[in-house]
This record gives sequence, C-alpha cells and structure tokens, in this order.
Amino acid sequence: MNEGKSDISGWLVRRASRHAWAALGAVLCAPVVGVARGASDGGMDNAIVVRAARAWLDGGSPYADPHFLYLPSAVLAAVPQALLPPYALRVLVPLTVTALLVTGWACALRIHGIPGRSRLAVLGLTALALGFAPFGHLVTLGNWTVTAAAALPLALLLASRERWVAAGVVIGAAVALKPLLAPVALLFLFARRWRGLAAVALVPAVASGGAALLMPDPAGFVTRTLPFLLRGHDGFVRRYEASPVAVLPRVGVPAGAAALLAFAAAGAGVWCAYRRWRRADPGPLRLVETAVLLMLSAFLVSRPSYDHYLLVAVPLLLAGLPFSGAVARTPWFWLALVPQVPGFSWPWLEPVTRRAFRDCLTLCVMAFAVAVRWPGPPLGSRHGRPEPAEPTAVAARVLTRPGQHG
Repeated sequence: MNEGKSDISGWLVRRASRHAWAALGAVLCAPVVGVARGASDGGMDNAIVVRAARAWLDGGSPYADPHFLYLPSAVLAAVPQALLPPYALRVLVPLTVTALLVTGWACALRIHGIPGRSRLAVLGLTALALGFAPFGHLVTLGNWTVTAAAALPLALLLASRERWVAAGVVIGAAVALKPLLAPVALLFLFARRWRGLAAVALVPAVASGGAALLMPDPAGFVTRTLPFLLRGHDGFVRRYEASPVAVLPRVGVPAGAAALLAFAAAGAGVWCAYRRWRRADPGPLRLVETAVLLMLSAFLVSRPSYDHYLLVAVPLLLAGLPFSGAVARTPWFWLALVPQVPGFSWPWLEPVTRRAFRDCLTLCVMAFAVAVRWPGPPLGSRHGRPEPAEPTAVAARVLTRPGQHG
C-alpha cells in the first residue's frame, strides 16, 4: 500500500514539474513575442547601439548621437547586428536578452550550489519575470545592461572556485561592452587578487583602445560622451534616472545638497562592503553581498541609473534565500521590491515620467538592506577576526527527481 502511494505521489510531482517548466517557458516567451511584434531593431536602447554601428560602417562617427554612451569596443560588438535585417533583430534581440537573464540566474544559483532543476530555480525565475517590472523593461528595451546581469554572476561563480583571473576577464569583457561593472574592481582590490584586477583593467583598455583607432574620432568618447554624462544628460533622459542625484532635485532639494547626500551614502556603502569582506565568514554569501553592495553604492551616484540596473543585484541576492543570514531573508529586501510589482498603483506616481521616484526608493532601501547587515565584525570575534561558522541552508528539492535533494 505504501509503495502504491509513493508511486502516485511521484507521478504527481513529475506531472507538476512538467507543468511548471511549461508555464515558465510561456512566461519567458510572451515578452519576446511582444517585442518582436512591436519593436524595431529589438528595442529602443538596442537601436541606439545599432545605429551607432551603422554610422561607423558608413564612415561617420558613432558618437554623433549623444545618447550613445558606450565605449568604442561596443561599436564593433554591435556590427553583426548592423548587418542583419530589422525583422531578424526583432526576434533575436529580445530572445538573446531573455537567454542572458536566464544564464545570470542559473549562475547565481550555482554560486550557492543550488541545482537548476530545483524549486527555487523555477519559482525564482518565474517571480522575476512576472513580479519584477525591470525584467520586462529590460527585455522590451533591449538594453545592454543585460551583459552585466549575466557577467557578474558568472564572474562571482568563477571567483567562488578560486578562478579570479578568469573572473577578471569576464568582468573586463563586460566593461568593454558597457562600463556598468567597473565598481566590481574594488572586490578584487579587497581580495588582493592582483592578477584578476589587472585583467579587469586591461581587457577593456585593450579592446576600447584598439577599437578607438578604427573610429573617425578616436577621442569621441572622451570629448563628447563624458561631458554629456557630467552635465546630467538632457531633459528627456533625466526624467527616468533613478539615482538620488537625479531624483532629489525634482522634489526641491538643491542639486549640490542632493549630490552631497548621494555621495555620502555611496561612500558609506563602500565602507560597509569593505567591512562585509573583512568578516571573512565561509560560504559564498560574503562574495555575493560584497559585490552587490559595491554595485548598489555606485548606482546611488551614477548618471544614468535606471530601474533595470537592479537586475545586476536582485537575482544574486534572491539566489541566497535558502541560507540563514542572507539579505533575502530580511523584511527590508522584500519591502524594497514592492515598488517594482507590475500593476501596483501608486498615488501621484502613475505617469511613466514619475516612475523614477519608485525606482529610487527601491534602490535606496535595497542598498540599506544589504549595508546594515554587515556594519562590522561579528559578535564574539577577536580583534575583528571572525570565528567561522558555515551558514545553514534549506534543502532545495529537485523538481524532476522526487525525493532527491539539491
């Protein structure tokens, strides 16, 4: 009788597993189809990079467009897209963005040893796709932030296996495409991984320097893009920036005071990240949370800073949910995500031009949630040197193999 019940329960779990995977596939494919039907060049942000590559192929300067904010190496990386017809980009770009987001989530899970067939893998990715608005925004826009969202988990996975040089190459390649992950160089500095730090610096320097020699204006990034960034962009872009530097002046705070507050918060975040690294407790949470806090601190002062930048941090924190002491187990983490729930109505913040206020709230609360967890050495340590204690993990059950733990 017991064997019969076991067979029935196993059959039910297998059926539920197949349905869960099918539902997840539908959830991921729906935005791809939507973008393919309504967007040109795979999304508005991707179209900017494609136009820059086409301008270069036609003999012009890619930096003639002030909204092209990438290094010269990104121009060469976008050339294959420039050679494809628009109907192909409509499908390939959102499909590639989705695939890279899934890859980043898979790497974030593997950092903690959680298998891709676990319940957390399926439910977590479904929650990101359905309950986290920046996920859909990134697929719709086709922004190259997705390269950082995939590269950072992969680099941390390599670093957790003591392959710091390979991790540095991955971060450097991502910086060459979009300089979003440059703050992660501080992680290599904290860890005193000098070869990895050299890779972080040399890969984009060589790639961008070589690509700049092929441009009609080799110094275009310095003479055009950097001044545009320092001025705070134009009025159109400024309405969507989520950093306190851009949001606080919109509510009457003087620009100088807003910048001072934001830089003070970012500096405190970097200090907390350093203290988090100094705790030296075993397990991957130390590596992940230090890198995430460095990125969130940078987003507090960076121009621009958009809602989809959060995809660099949130999946990494969410993947640590099974472990005791993880940031994802604190109420502040979940409170920070509330403004990003799709369809949730906020008084006076419904217009898309006011979405930056919600994004700024999420960014600040998320940075606070990570920073306050690690202000100093653990209790009971001597001279700031912690006594190691392996974090306790909740077993992640494998969906496709009933009864086996991940």
